[in-house]
Amino acid sequence: MTRFDTLAVHAGDDPDPQTGALEPPIVLSSAYAFEDAEDAATRFREGVGHVYSRWRNPTVEALERKLAALEGAEAAVALASGMAAVHAALVSCVSAGDHVIASRSLYAESVRLFEELLRRFGVEVTYVDATRPEAIAEARRPSTKVVYLETPSNPTLAITDLAAARAAAGDATVIVDSTFATPYHQRPLELGADLVVHSATKFLCGHGDAVGGVVLGATEPVEAARRVGVRTAGAALSPVTAMLIGRGARTLGLRMRRASATALELAVRLDAHPAVERVLYPGLSSHPGHAVAARQMRSGFGALVAFEVEGGLAAGARCYDGLEVITRAVSLGDVRSLITHAASTTHASLSPARRAEAGIGEGLLRLSVGIEDVEDLWADLDHALATR
Repeated sequence: MTRFDTLAVHAGDDPDPQTGALEPPIVLSSAYAFEDAEDAATRFREGVGHVYSRWRNPTVEALERKLAALEGAEAAVALASGMAAVHAALVSCVSAGDHVIASRSLYAESVRLFEELLRRFGVEVTYVDATRPEAIAEARRPSTKVVYLETPSNPTLAITDLAAARAAAGDATVIVDSTFATPYHQRPLELGADLVVHSATKFLCGHGDAVGGVVLGATEPVEAARRVGVRTAGAALSPVTAMLIGRGARTLGLRMRRASATALELAVRLDAHPAVERVLYPGLSSHPGHAVAARQMRSGFGALVAFEVEGGLAAGARCYDGLEVITRAVSLGDVRSLITHAASTTHASLSPARRAEAGIGEGLLRLSVGIEDVEDLWADLDHALATR
């Protein structure tokens, strides 16, 4: 079996058959010529070949083949953003009158999608503590069509036992946002998930220079997501962006090994720091999901660390402002280490009560660890914590 790093370099990137170019050509054409009327009719009728780049594009297809290989999926569809991927995966599975069970700990924009779009069109949503698989079973109804999960979750790094969640979901489609773990650390399809979504903007790209998303799984549901998200809703990924994400994905294993090892070291040191009230990192034995993460994640626990500064909002803000090496930014998965204050940025759209329910304290900082030297990152954190 071809190993991860080899797949990352070679999957989807065969030399161009016409020129021998090692890099997949960036095909900027919006439309494609037909040989004759029959050829045109066949492509439209059967969905084969290339018709229009909103439907399919050769450069984007090369990226889809690479990401499918890394995730161990039959198929992939790349979209214009991570939220476009979440939207396509969900909307391809539900209709008015259906019911969705979702993890209580989710990226705020995913919650907004449930609350402001799906509910508007007659889809009911029940939020549960997905760290308790029995809560999924208890919430299930005859109308339940989807169980939607994040693991590790944003920003509290809660862990869901995916095999147990699959069993609890019954006949519902299980969709897992695995952005934080990446295919290097976790393969939800092998644990029973039906569809996996990633914000490819993050670790898959890894360099902070592209925005994209991907839905992966068996061919039929992925093609359903393509029809809804790309062909109909128009969330097509630019071929230039596809090239950037594909180039970044080649080093995914290298970057994740370095960043995850550094994240664990920083989590251990933060856990012992007198200015830190709590640390949330699944690699720590104190994390409530550690045993599950150790079983379903591999080669490490990821590059995200969340920690609460003692002293609440004001202390967290002072620590945040005191950083000099770590960059204050809302994204994650970059080669640079990035930090955000969840309550005022990524999860500001949630009410204080909803944030508290999801375990997001007012002083919680989410650190996305990059590939810098661990001692420089620690010196920066230690200095900033002293300003609390």
